[in-house]
Amino acid sequence: MIKVLIVDDQTIVRAGFAALLNAQPDITVVGEGADGRDAVRLAEAHRPDVVVMDIRMPGMDGIEATRRILAQPWASSVDGGARVLVLTTFDVDEYVYEALAVGASGFLLKDATAEELVSAVRVVARGDSLLAPQVTGRLIREFTRQRRRRPQAPAELSTLTARETEVLTLIAGGLSNGEIARKLVVSEHTVKTHVARVFTKLGLRDRAQAVMLAYESGVVVPGGGHEPADQ
Repeated sequence: MIKVLIVDDQTIVRAGFAALLNAQPDITVVGEGADGRDAVRLAEAHRPDVVVMDIRMPGMDGIEATRRILAQPWASSVDGGARVLVLTTFDVDEYVYEALAVGASGFLLKDATAEELVSAVRVVARGDSLLAPQVTGRLIREFTRQRRRRPQAPAELSTLTARETEVLTLIAGGLSNGEIARKLVVSEHTVKTHVARVFTKLGLRDRAQAVMLAYESGVVVPGGGHEPADQ
């Protein structure tokens, strides 16, 4: 059973999402909050698998709440913990990039269909991220606009093999495991092994963090191409 916490300052939105998700046989809503402080308090109390988090809320916003929740040891486990699915009104919300930067696993528009919401919760619950290629493109354009200077690449990148670096590059391009397997002409099981090793070596929780690291470190360059691997 997937435990979900819903956080939104609009009562009608919370009620609608809760009714929809509670109607699913594999999902249960364990709490509802109206702002970021509620989110942090309820997350600690219920330890949900997924937090459906509005970004823009009075007081503590969804970005700060996401940061505080995912900083908790119980929530930051690579093999479990909590995943945050952020909600936004616009597909190029100025806060989306920052939400992903603090650890959110993806985002969903508030006008998404019922099926899309249910699917999104299940996707992030199993450790994947909601970063379709077109979404990744918008995020990278925003990244390029906001952050012209590249931070120093983490030393752990040098531990990746050439194939693992290639896999990281393809993840950053928004490709699924199946798409990566077809591109590299290997089995999907082999790709899963490479992805797991990349995540372990770099201390990543999910694909969203992989995309962020790939662009921030310069492994992938906005506009195309990537830097050569050391191995």
